[in-house]
Amino acid sequence: MKKIAMLSLFSMIGLSVFAQQGLPVPPEIQQAYTKGTRAVNGRPGLKYWQNTADYDLKVDFDPVSGLLKGTVDVIYKNQSPDTLKEVWFKLYPNLYKDGSPRATKVADKDLSEGVKIGAFSVNDKAVSADALNIDGTNMHTSIAALAPGKSIRVKIAYQYMLNKGSHNRTGMVDEGSYFVAYFFPRIAVYDDVDGWNKYPYLGDAEFYNDFCTFKAAVTVPKDYVIWATGDLLNAKNVLHKKIADRITLAEQVDSVVNVINENDLATQTVTKNQDFNTWKFEAKNVTDFVFATSNHYLWKSSSLVVDPKTNRRTRVDAAFNPIHKDYYEVIDFARKSVEAMSYKFPKWPYPYAHETVFDGLDQMEYPMMVNDNPTEKRENAITLTIHEIFHTMFPFYMGINETKYGWMDEGWATIGEWLNSPLIDSTMVDEYGIQPTAFNSGTKNDTPIMTLTPDLKGAGSFTNSYPKPALGYLFVKDYLGDELFTRALHHYIEQWHGKHPMPFDFFYSMNEGAGKNMDWFWKRWFFEEGDIDLGIVAADKTGDGYTFQIENKSLKPLPVDLTLTYEDGSTEKVHWSIAVWEKPVQMISVPFKTNKKIKKVVIGSTYVPDKNDYNNILSVK
Repeated sequence: MKKIAMLSLFSMIGLSVFAQQGLPVPPEIQQAYTKGTRAVNGRPGLKYWQNTADYDLKVDFDPVSGLLKGTVDVIYKNQSPDTLKEVWFKLYPNLYKDGSPRATKVADKDLSEGVKIGAFSVNDKAVSADALNIDGTNMHTSIAALAPGKSIRVKIAYQYMLNKGSHNRTGMVDEGSYFVAYFFPRIAVYDDVDGWNKYPYLGDAEFYNDFCTFKAAVTVPKDYVIWATGDLLNAKNVLHKKIADRITLAEQVDSVVNVINENDLATQTVTKNQDFNTWKFEAKNVTDFVFATSNHYLWKSSSLVVDPKTNRRTRVDAAFNPIHKDYYEVIDFARKSVEAMSYKFPKWPYPYAHETVFDGLDQMEYPMMVNDNPTEKRENAITLTIHEIFHTMFPFYMGINETKYGWMDEGWATIGEWLNSPLIDSTMVDEYGIQPTAFNSGTKNDTPIMTLTPDLKGAGSFTNSYPKPALGYLFVKDYLGDELFTRALHHYIEQWHGKHPMPFDFFYSMNEGAGKNMDWFWKRWFFEEGDIDLGIVAADKTGDGYTFQIENKSLKPLPVDLTLTYEDGSTEKVHWSIAVWEKPVQMISVPFKTNKKIKKVVIGSTYVPDKNDYNNILSVK
């Protein structure tokens, strides 16, 4: 109770402190502060709002032809202070429409007519095809004025052919297995910063969706099992009793349950013996709904307590082709990933009732679902599983605008695999992205992390989204210490889960949660560029030890790690956090006490990128 009271007091007095920000805040964010939708202390403003919708999806999917036919019945709620006179939609399958702009290659055989819109109505009034403006993956239409606090009902009938090749986050996996994502027309985000999200989906940058409620009924032929976002509501109506009972058991035990085994597949005793089965799901307060289906996958399942205060459990599933031997261990990796996230990092109870890792052709995350390709190396299976499941927190629990700020979720998934991989295999040291970060620093593609994702080019598309922000998070964790960093991160999560945080909300929320103004670091690491390179220049003898001269080729703050070799042959490692670079200088002197004589000094460590090694070793005379 005292901690909460103190934090609230800090929030009030902190307004004057954090009003003097050292970061280059763009006009649209300044406007949000003026309007009161966001606050300069990193919290949602008193006038913060976001729109939402209730979706009722009905889908018929033919695995043989790939035809997907569906209807969307959506009630869209305008919770903004603005009167809306048009509505924008996303037609993500139009990535495969012949003639659509795209940044991703699509095989000629996968080019299609895209989404065909049939009946379309707003508040039960038909809207003609001529009134629908379709441009690639965007569609918009005028509507009667939708006042603040009011809702409209939109009904759409549609169909399209699911891609059988050119698998880009969705499509056919093999004959009889499919991952079906972004499959329905949905209303775009209208927010307090940009208004309508009009960025087209080009296949590279990812997504930005509102938190909504989804009810879905998906019909497929018998023998096809469906895994999806949300809770399966009618397991006993679509599955053999023994299969449904195994799911129930898996939700209660820590051990692994073989929900579908080889014998079940061989005897075709998995689904109800009906020509077609309609699977019903419900998901609340999530940003998307996806499903996957197969007629020959094994299913392993387990669960664990993710919140000891309430004994709430999360069920973890692995659905896979039995020929992929690496996948037999994925259920263990997935379960340990959820456990590590709940108890170690970010040390936040896993927020959803289940998580499914589906054996697919991609490395992609979705609410409560993962589409992961098989791997040849066990270490790759571990890091891939951790990375994609970690996305459950960022972007799905936190509602990040990945289209503009991919680093706000990919950076967290990257640090997640760095920190949590050793919890599954203690021999692992995951160096994902470290060397590319060093090598590409200071080059033409090394733009600031804050560069909008659609504007990234070349190597920067990877380094700016994955390792560079992850290193920033890791350096702050080292600077603050585990306890204070966790407190600051939890403050950010508490303020923004289920909402739409932007970069400045993150920076200032971490400042407030830590009780430290870290703008000096945010600015130089996230807004600036330059070579990432430290060098050891000198080791000057002093009365009680040495003073080390450290050179930084840019102003980017980096931890300093030295390995000292003494004349007696012993070694010692010493470490300083980014705090030593709080002043914007390129050369520092750091004192070190020792009564031994140093023979050699080596600078560097695994998670400190270093562009050049010529200045990493110093022989001491």
